[in-house]
Amino acid sequence: MACKIADSMFLCLGPCQRPIRSERIATHSSPARICHLKWDSLLLKGISHNKGLIPMKRTKVIQAVAVPVTPSSADSAEYRKQLADRYGFRQIGEPLPDNVTLKDVIDTLPKKVFEIDDVKAWTSVLISVTSYALGIFMISKAPWYLLPLAWAWTGTAITGFFVIGHDCAHKSFSKNKLLEDIVGTLAFLPLIYPYEPWRFKHDRHHAKTNMLSEDTAWHPVWEEEFETSPFLRKAIIFGYGPLRPWMSIAHWLIWHFDLNKFRPNEVKRVKISLGCVFAFMAIGWPLIIYKTGIIGWIKFWLMPWLGYHFWMSTFTMVHHTAPHIPFKSSDEWNASQAQLNGTVHCDYPRWIEVLCHDINVHIPHHVSSRIPSYNLRAAHKSIQENWGPYLNEATWNWRLMKTIMTLCHVYHREQNYIAFDELAPQESSSITFLKRVMPNYA
Repeated sequence: MACKIADSMFLCLGPCQRPIRSERIATHSSPARICHLKWDSLLLKGISHNKGLIPMKRTKVIQAVAVPVTPSSADSAEYRKQLADRYGFRQIGEPLPDNVTLKDVIDTLPKKVFEIDDVKAWTSVLISVTSYALGIFMISKAPWYLLPLAWAWTGTAITGFFVIGHDCAHKSFSKNKLLEDIVGTLAFLPLIYPYEPWRFKHDRHHAKTNMLSEDTAWHPVWEEEFETSPFLRKAIIFGYGPLRPWMSIAHWLIWHFDLNKFRPNEVKRVKISLGCVFAFMAIGWPLIIYKTGIIGWIKFWLMPWLGYHFWMSTFTMVHHTAPHIPFKSSDEWNASQAQLNGTVHCDYPRWIEVLCHDINVHIPHHVSSRIPSYNLRAAHKSIQENWGPYLNEATWNWRLMKTIMTLCHVYHREQNYIAFDELAPQESSSITFLKRVMPNYA
């Protein structure tokens, strides 16, 4: 049977081979749609090196067996498996029905996962203090060529301090609320993070997760912002590209020190937190420099702090950023879909999960922020049993990071994201570089 090759239709690769259909699948047209993907570019990329490939723009009649192709449904298991492989996920969840509420999900959780256990809470403090002390010891003793390993350990250890403060902010650390605020403030001090400003902003992140303008944690770049000026555009490309694992530093500066960003009834507590942070900087930093010099300040504080921000940025973007997970306007937003269906569970090497108190087990935390960190695994197991098909799950890998850093850039209503190098190819050499040098294995 004759098969005619035409643009964006069928590629006949030879006799007895199934033709590949190029198709475009949209997501926002209905709630059941899970993603949007340009199959033309993805399929061509995957087969561009096959021998015998006939150029797309060349029309030629050849003899081949034409087999009808049944398009994969956007909500089919086969299609989601293809997306998962493409993006570096273990599983991409099927769309959560519109009639499922967040209360429906919470009601399936065992009551014990909400219980505060003082022994477990203070054990997490002991783990963080001990691992941080060990990290400081390693930095003091390590030869220069082993310092990066010592910094990686110490930066991960102080990320545990952040998670402890994070539990305090959600009122899931202790039944004594004053004690929680004290512990939270102290846990954040080595990170020079003001506790109360962060708490106020983070509460809004939970209330408005993946809501376009309202989510205070992470969101795509607006095209209007991208087009503002060449200088800003280059800064954004670097920030959301090569520097993305440290973008939380910019977020820390922009969101937490400006009193104008807070409600009048919040300002007093914000000022107290800022005073604590500035006191730590005014006393702690000079002491470090006095004892160890400027080089010591870099070795013992700055480098571990940068390691902490690597995890702060990485956890945040992996939890809520993927080509198939949409940011939605407030009138389209659905709480259960955003928190259960739009939050990602990601497994990391076990030592990282221990030092960071299982913050990577993130879906139950977004289902209910009242679950203490030490109960997140039990809650996740329950969610898997009751809502497993709807979950997005991954094991941390290079393909996952590469997907986020090279594709998830500028907001687009239908496609979710447009990559920088599609909008501004001449200025996106850093993105092209990442695509070339970052490993692609999952």
